[in-house]
Amino acid sequence: MGTHTNQTKLFMEYLSIILGSALVGLSYNIFLLPARLAAGGVSGISTILYELYHFNPAYVQWIINIPLFFLGLWLLGKDFSLKTLVGTFFVPFTIWLSTDIPFKIDNPLLAAIYGGILLGLGLGIVYRGKGSTGGLATVAQIVKKYTGLSSGYSQLIVDGLVVVSSAVVFNLELALYAMMAIYVTSKVIDFVQLQTSPSKLVLIITEQEELIESIIKDEIDRGLTKVRSVGGFSNKEKTMILCVVEQQEAIYLKKVLQEQEPTSFVVFLNASEILGRGFSLSKLYGAAKQD
Repeated sequence: MGTHTNQTKLFMEYLSIILGSALVGLSYNIFLLPARLAAGGVSGISTILYELYHFNPAYVQWIINIPLFFLGLWLLGKDFSLKTLVGTFFVPFTIWLSTDIPFKIDNPLLAAIYGGILLGLGLGIVYRGKGSTGGLATVAQIVKKYTGLSSGYSQLIVDGLVVVSSAVVFNLELALYAMMAIYVTSKVIDFVQLQTSPSKLVLIITEQEELIESIIKDEIDRGLTKVRSVGGFSNKEKTMILCVVEQQEAIYLKKVLQEQEPTSFVVFLNASEILGRGFSLSKLYGAAKQD
């Protein structure tokens, strides 16, 4: 059963890499190349070379990616690089396949915003599949591994160097638009990787510990953590209860707390990614509930 689950997971990861790579390729042909935005990476280099010498961007990307693939093989391991090989192939393949795509956006502002969104979405999906699109994305993943920076900021640093070069070939205005695209891309990458959800972290500081506990368990069927605390003003012993709930549960919990225990201090915070029992894993109930 475990082997079947692992195979399904691996299949989904490779599917993510193929889908993400296709979106990266489309973002290049629809937005970045027509608007002459060298938005970092090997794609940015291929845009510059297309402008100067009319070299085919798909072929340029394949040629540059080969040595960088072997660098990834050496520094990031075989599993990562096998997935990188898939991404390395499918991005230029999509660019080659969609060369004559009928709808292209050459407005640099629109291309920077929407091209950046589509590029970030594609790269984020690829990274979720634990892969890479090769090229300077591999370099960004190496930077991430050895510095601890997020994928988005690693990409930002690496791509920034390409944009500086593009300012010389094109002009400063187009380079600034390219920087906009890179910034949008980096934010979307982190957004996709964090699986941003409408979940809320609820902090409740109360003297009515048992009442709050029963409300959370009986009304919304969630687990909780209790932390002993002392009021800074009153010096009275209180209990801080931490609980993670979905958006609709948060609205209902707020209503119930206002009705049944309005004196407790309650804070609702956005929770970007939740892992563990009850969210990424199924809930477990005690023997009494199972009987």
